[in-house]
Amino acid sequence: MSAPSRRSARKTTVTVTPQGQGGSLPALVRGTGAADLVSWLSDHPETVARLAHDSGAVLFRGFGVDSPDTFRSVMAGLSGDVLDYGERSSPRHEITQGVYTSTDHPADQHIALHNEQSYTLDWPLRIVFCCQQPATAGGRTPLADSRRVLARLGGPTVERFREHGVRYVRNYLPGISLSWQEAFQTHSRAEVESYCARHDISCDWVSAEQLRTWQVRPAIRRHPGTGQETWFNHALFFNNATLAGEVGDGLLAAVGEDNLPYHTYFGDGSVIPAETIAEIRAAYRAETVGFDWERGDVLLVENMLAAHAREPFEGPRRILTAMADRWSSAPVSGAVR
Repeated sequence: MSAPSRRSARKTTVTVTPQGQGGSLPALVRGTGAADLVSWLSDHPETVARLAHDSGAVLFRGFGVDSPDTFRSVMAGLSGDVLDYGERSSPRHEITQGVYTSTDHPADQHIALHNEQSYTLDWPLRIVFCCQQPATAGGRTPLADSRRVLARLGGPTVERFREHGVRYVRNYLPGISLSWQEAFQTHSRAEVESYCARHDISCDWVSAEQLRTWQVRPAIRRHPGTGQETWFNHALFFNNATLAGEVGDGLLAAVGEDNLPYHTYFGDGSVIPAETIAEIRAAYRAETVGFDWERGDVLLVENMLAAHAREPFEGPRRILTAMADRWSSAPVSGAVR
C-alpha cells in the first residue's frame, strides 16, 4: 500500500462583493488559492456584465495576473473584440497585440479624470488595467461614476452641453504634443485626411509639421446596455484650464489660444466659462474614489459609465492597459445618441 501523498490541492474560492450598489466603486471579485481568472470569466459572463453595469468598474484581485501574456489571455476571456489604440491623445507603447503601457506620462504629474476616447466617433466600451508593479507611493487609478457626475451638474450647464455638445480643437506640434504621425499611426498626409473625412473631423495643415483638427461631439450619451444617460466627454480633460495654473498659463502665453495642443469649447464655438469648468471639476471631485493597487490586480472599467485618472507616484510603477468592445456612434450632433 503506497503512502498517502503529502500534497493536497489548495482550496479555490471566488467571492463577489458588489460594492457599487452602495455608491462605492469598484465592485470586487476576489480569488483565493489557485483560482483562475480566465476560467472564471468564461463561466460567469453575465455576472461580469451585471457588476460592470451596476458599479461602473470591477476589480479582480488575488488571481495573480502580472504578465503581459497572462493579461492578454484575460482580455481574450473578456472579449473577442480587443482593440488597437487609434486616434491617439496620449503616448503609449504596445507590448503585445492589444496590450499597451498605461499613459507614458511623467510620474510627478496628475492625469485628470476622463472617459477613454470620448472625443472620437468610435470608442471602447471597456478599458481594462493590470497591475504588474505597484508604485512605492501614490499611483492610484481614481474612478468616478459618470452617471453621478452628470446628476451633480446644474440644469443650465447640462442643457447647454446637451444642445451644443463639445468642440475639440487639437494642434499636433512637435516637441509640445503628440505629432500627427504618432496620433494617427501613419506618415502619410493623405491617410490622415482620409481618416478625418471618414470620422467627421475637420483638418488644416498649418505648416509642414503642424496639423490642426477640430470636431464636435455630444457631451452626454446613453450607455447601449443600460440605457442610462452619462457624462461622456473630454470637455474638462482637454480644456487648457485643466493644466496646473503656471503650466497652462505658460503654454497659452507661448503658443496662443489658436495653437494650444488641446482645448475645448461649446459645440457652437463659444467659450466654456471658467465657472462652468469649475462646476465640472467639482462634480468629478465629489464622485472620485480610489483604491491601492496590488500586484496581479485587474481593473475592468465600463468606459461609458466610469471615468478614470492617475495620481502622481514614486517608484517603478507598471500598469498595463487594453481596450475592448468597439462602439460606433451616430453622426455628430449635440443630442444624446
